[in-house]
Amino acid sequence: MGLQRPVEPFHRPYSPPEPPAPPRRPKRFAVLVAFGVLAVAAAAIFLVAPGQGREEATVRPTPSVGTRQSTMLSALPAPCGTVSKATVDRTVPMATRTESANSTLTTCTYSPTGTAFPWLRVEAHLYASGNTTTPVEDAGDYYDTRWAQARGAQLVRTIRLERHRGLGDEAYRWFRADEGRPSVVGQVTARTRNAVVTVTYGERAPGKAAQDAREGACIATVTAVAREVLAALNHF
Repeated sequence: MGLQRPVEPFHRPYSPPEPPAPPRRPKRFAVLVAFGVLAVAAAAIFLVAPGQGREEATVRPTPSVGTRQSTMLSALPAPCGTVSKATVDRTVPMATRTESANSTLTTCTYSPTGTAFPWLRVEAHLYASGNTTTPVEDAGDYYDTRWAQARGAQLVRTIRLERHRGLGDEAYRWFRADEGRPSVVGQVTARTRNAVVTVTYGERAPGKAAQDAREGACIATVTAVAREVLAALNHF
């Protein structure tokens, strides 16, 4: 009988236990997280996207300190002193003028002789620092009021009403037909610093077709006069 071979010990390879699986978040939680991300993104777009008009939300430009544009106006020019004679003769030939003035309001109306059309009116409102602590804000509020009145005007047919850049600090142009008279009116209202200027030009145009056809020429005329008035005001 032969000797038995001793049994060698068997070494089982050691495998550490698998770590526990992370808890699964319910689907509702994932949906809420996704919704929250979308809400934050939408809010960011709303805050960054520009507004559609200053009546919703607009920050008025602040002129740089030390420039002519930053200097508050302390007085207004003579009522009929902001439009040159050449411009008046071209716009309202053979015109007679009527003017009025006080420390905060001036008006000048140019009327033709022997007829009702065309006519031109220049009006300026001043919000002086001696009368208010917020002259620019007060002028801006008055400008806003005029804009709101134009948007809600009755008894006229508004053909064009739009904001316009390049005239003062802010401006809008309005072209309308007078339903009670065979005429059209072009108007520019502009704010420059603590003053608001309104230039209005009217001419005869009987019938809807004739009124619509005068839009371009009438707007061009009143815009040119308004530009001249603002230049005179800014260099007064």
